[in-house]
Amino acid sequence: MGRVEGKVAFVTGAGRGQGRSHAVKLAEEGADIIAIDICKQIETIQYPLSRPEDLEETVRLVEKTGRRIHAEQADVREAAALKAVLERGVAELGHLDIVVAQAGIAGMKGEPAWQAWSDVIDTNLIGVINAVQAALPYLDEGASIIATGSTAALMDASNKPQVGTDPGGVAYMVAKRLLSQYINDIATHLAARKIRANVVHPTNCNTPMLQSEPMYQSFRPDLEHPTKEDATPAFYVQQAMPVPWIEPEEISNMVLFLASDESRFVTGTQQRVDAGGYLKWYDYHV
Repeated sequence: MGRVEGKVAFVTGAGRGQGRSHAVKLAEEGADIIAIDICKQIETIQYPLSRPEDLEETVRLVEKTGRRIHAEQADVREAAALKAVLERGVAELGHLDIVVAQAGIAGMKGEPAWQAWSDVIDTNLIGVINAVQAALPYLDEGASIIATGSTAALMDASNKPQVGTDPGGVAYMVAKRLLSQYINDIATHLAARKIRANVVHPTNCNTPMLQSEPMYQSFRPDLEHPTKEDATPAFYVQQAMPVPWIEPEEISNMVLFLASDESRFVTGTQQRVDAGGYLKWYDYHV
């Protein structure tokens, strides 16, 4: 028996990176999967997003575990599309127990700058709300909602030496902070139904979002075209532990715990999987 045996999980952003890792991990532990990904480029985003073949690979990996998967291309910014996907997915797989609102983009250096802001807010914040709202009618007692935040949401950003230079990059932090508050508030009200909601906050994670020129430029603004080799030493600054990043599987382990009945009384929390990143920003406080 797997730790989520017989459950059905809805995973957004499942085409690659953390989303694929979460989908496969949950399938390995007995869950069937409803998976979506945009599988196309958003014009303001300065690194390549997923493609249809990425989602096809996720399907292959889930099916390799012996579990079922209903996968579609869909944009989390479109609430009606998510409702339609879930209607079809639940009709095929029977029910819904887990929501993993993973889909997200980073808008650093995005142009036009304020359109990049909107695209990030609409994906990382409104997209999470759309996914949760579409799923709520199907969720019963024991269900678990898990949203992906970021250590960016937890940093002290009161010092702003350069303002107005990168709205798309700032929007990432804003969206992750607001989704964290949103999950906290809905967790309060869903607790009466014994439905849980939590946020997982990764630090630098070894995915195509991190391993991209816009991210390298954010960590090495002194260079015009920094490479991975240039940026890697700077990535260490985010964590207290001496690592430049963590792997998607590290986040998937926390997602699995929060999805399982092992965490049936864990709700409204902000779970950090950050190699001590938070510890570098704050003194101890409750």
